[in-house]
Amino acid sequence: MITGGEGPTGDLLYVSRDWATDWSTRTIDLDELRIGIQVVPIRDRIPPIDNPEFAPTTEAGWSDPEPGLLLVMGDTARFYPLAMLIVHEIVNDEIDGRPVLVTYCPLCNSALVFDPVVDGQRLRFGTSGLLRNSDLVMWDDATESLWQQIGGEGLVGTYAGHRLDAIPSAIVSWSDFKAGYPDGVVLAPPGRPASSYGRNPYVQYTSRTSPIPGFFDSTILDDRYPALERTVGVTVNDHDKAYPFSVVQANRALNDTVAGVPVVVLWSPGTADALDSPVTAEGMDVGAALAFDRRVDGEALEFAPAGDGRFTDDQTGSTWNVLGQAVDGELTGTRLEPVVHTNEFWFAWSAFHPNGEVFGP
Repeated sequence: MITGGEGPTGDLLYVSRDWATDWSTRTIDLDELRIGIQVVPIRDRIPPIDNPEFAPTTEAGWSDPEPGLLLVMGDTARFYPLAMLIVHEIVNDEIDGRPVLVTYCPLCNSALVFDPVVDGQRLRFGTSGLLRNSDLVMWDDATESLWQQIGGEGLVGTYAGHRLDAIPSAIVSWSDFKAGYPDGVVLAPPGRPASSYGRNPYVQYTSRTSPIPGFFDSTILDDRYPALERTVGVTVNDHDKAYPFSVVQANRALNDTVAGVPVVVLWSPGTADALDSPVTAEGMDVGAALAFDRRVDGEALEFAPAGDGRFTDDQTGSTWNVLGQAVDGELTGTRLEPVVHTNEFWFAWSAFHPNGEVFGP
């Protein structure tokens, strides 16, 4: 923890001059913060959704390859289209009375969900207009502390050093969501037509060989994989492990153990890259990759690809989909428990987990 010393200077001081943030308490050097919005005021210039509404899947017209954040809690399944999250980045939501914080940073392709209750108080989060390692820096309007999206750590202010509890989520296609959760719901446009969504402001972003220089220090790039390669970043019992998409796609099913927990990472085609084509649903098929605890009733299953985006387990021969649902065989109706994981770009995962483990070929 860094305490005392100088507060913000230069451009950072200018854009934050009206903030009540306690700059004297922080876990980072303020030079690590980058200004991502060039128009003041920068906070919530990217407008979060504070009172989200949802529609049944039958009333939404998204294209089958459209990617979105999947959140399943109890009997409730929700789909937050990346086409909408690109515009808003944060949704302050609630499921069955439980507050949830849904976040997405397009520069890192990091889709994460957190419990926003800290010290018994529900916090409302917004976009600060700042970045660190090209990743979204959030703020809460109770203490005006600054928070890192990847990892959910408080960086500056009253809650510096605190960490939000992560809730498992994933990026999947609209087609997979509809098939797996026909009774699920989808985020509805907040007071604007659905046609205003679906345009990608980051055209050819994933065709880049490196992140945007002004937002990321190129000297810390890890060159083991292409900077913009998607990576399944699994976190189990505070242990972080990466599974690059190229490795997952080549195997379709990876059985592994992370921090003593048997996990499986599954990949299937059909999910568009939202961050390259001008239209989010028309990007290259990058597929969906999800991570689960592969134990059922205490027994660790071994999974293998079965074609057509399906998988079988060696123990019962049951058939599973990429959402971890058994759709045929002895275990029909069983659902694997997801582990906390992300699909962020390699440059981001490696920057925030410099000592993390990487699954090799």
